[in-house]
Amino acid sequence: MNHQPTAVGDPFDEAVMDDPWPLYRELRDAGGAVFLQAHGVWAISRYDDVHAALRDHETFSSAPAPALQPLRPDLELARDTILGSDPPRHTMLRNVLSEQLAPRALRALKADIEARADAVVEELVSRGSFDAVQDLARRFPVQVVAELVGLPAEAREQLLALADAAFNTFGPVNRLTQESWDRLPEIGAYIGQAMTRETIAPGSWGAAVYAAADRGEIAQADAAQMMIAFIIAGMDTTVNSIGSAIWLLAERPDAWAALRAEPALARSAYEEALRYESPVTFFCRGVTRPVTIDGVDLDEGDRVMMLFGAANRDDRKYEDPDHFDVARNPVDHVAFGGGIHACAGQGLARIEGPAVLAALARRVQRLELAGPPVRHYNNAVRGLGQLPVSVA
Repeated sequence: MNHQPTAVGDPFDEAVMDDPWPLYRELRDAGGAVFLQAHGVWAISRYDDVHAALRDHETFSSAPAPALQPLRPDLELARDTILGSDPPRHTMLRNVLSEQLAPRALRALKADIEARADAVVEELVSRGSFDAVQDLARRFPVQVVAELVGLPAEAREQLLALADAAFNTFGPVNRLTQESWDRLPEIGAYIGQAMTRETIAPGSWGAAVYAAADRGEIAQADAAQMMIAFIIAGMDTTVNSIGSAIWLLAERPDAWAALRAEPALARSAYEEALRYESPVTFFCRGVTRPVTIDGVDLDEGDRVMMLFGAANRDDRKYEDPDHFDVARNPVDHVAFGGGIHACAGQGLARIEGPAVLAALARRVQRLELAGPPVRHYNNAVRGLGQLPVSVA
């Protein structure tokens, strides 16, 4: 096998997680497919190559899980689910909530979500200072998703812990993964017990999943696992993108002033935050047949790591990609993936994120950091753990 070009950098090193952009540029400059010696996978970091691979599930397979090492026993939450399957199974699972996730259905939720965002923001702004991650980014999306899925209130506090631990297992066996191994069984069992047909609210998305199982459209065993997979995939993306968006705006007075002057830019600003600080850093795929990327031959059985954050900062695609521009509106970014595995919750995220930013823009003249942001480390997700801000 041709293992050139190669790179020795490790995207899972915590120093790289702090500042991944030099490694991403090194990988993009080295070639379309670069062999990562640290993990024995091919890194795909250029926008066009990532975009193409995402849309070719017959060559780049998600089954049995989109993780670095997909056969590890700790990946049960991802194996053969929406995240870790290809057609026809993927199509069957995805269709269960297709009606609830359709644009028309989401538009019907928009006014209520915007009103909820405004109420949460109003209460926080009245304090004068708050933690934009703990008090807002981790509060609002959990509230929205939990109610749509129909989870009882006592189960909601565990949702983020479950999502965080599950995403950690997508990476190598490092400190983060080992800590998550210890937590996953307890958290997963707790959520599973709270997501039974007896506890799920009638008329909710969760009830629709169980109804599909009763009709024989999916297996009964798939129902709770499918809801967990949806929560993991959809909620963490929104939480981290909202936190990153507020951080970027708080650090850039000119960007905040532009949004304040034109609150309709909230959608564009949110899309730019997704591009600039991609909340999901990578997913992996298995190569099912020989394929050539930028002159490099990959063989059946090889593993590729699609680096979304690197692709979204590719200057072959975006002009001045390291500049945060609230008016750019880069709706073609790959922060939500693409193809048949495009994030099922992206439509909901694209309502929640702009709703929060618009609510802040209407109520806050001055948005500033009240202390240093604190990075939250996760093998597959990029975001902050704390973001103290002051508002006036």
